[in-house]
Amino acid sequence: MPFKKLHPDIQEKLAQLEITTPTPFQNESIPVIKSGANVYCIAPKDSGKTTTLILTTMQKLKCREIGNAPRAVVLVENKEIATQLYDQFLFYTKHTSLRVYIGYEELHIDVQKSEIAMGIDILISTPKSMNKLFLTNGVSIADLKILSIDDAEFLVQQSVYKAIMSITQSISRCQYVLYSETMHPMLERFEGYFMEYSKIVSSES
Repeated sequence: MPFKKLHPDIQEKLAQLEITTPTPFQNESIPVIKSGANVYCIAPKDSGKTTTLILTTMQKLKCREIGNAPRAVVLVENKEIATQLYDQFLFYTKHTSLRVYIGYEELHIDVQKSEIAMGIDILISTPKSMNKLFLTNGVSIADLKILSIDDAEFLVQQSVYKAIMSITQSISRCQYVLYSETMHPMLERFEGYFMEYSKIVSSES
């Protein structure tokens, strides 16, 4: 059972929520993500993708704050989705020392830079906002361990595609996990770039 092999803090939270049985997708995906491989997670809506993203991010960071630079980045399409995911992360990380921060285009870049400099562990952002942080030296990626992309279908947009390519070219070493309902041809192209040696987990497989 994947849940039984997660960090004790995560197990405690799941127990409080009376979540004892993983979905079929979680059963397959969590062990593969924990292995450290780059992973395409393909599954329909309501299969547990977002919860998987949160739990495996917490697991990767061992549920505790370290240093000041983000060790996990989660990219999403827009401010609305970022805000929803931020609230979900806060719900699960409430009794840990993990620091979660949210950034998006509508928030001035100087505000983001100053707040990030105070120390964070998990950065939730849009690709364009994240790329702007990179280009202005507003965030350090020296300690980055995992970069996840939620509902990655939006990466087919040309401007977003350019931003994600710019971001990943700046990162020397990191685990990548893409979550999507379908394996779009554009997502497959990433195998030749940052998703090398990737594995595919599908709830239909």
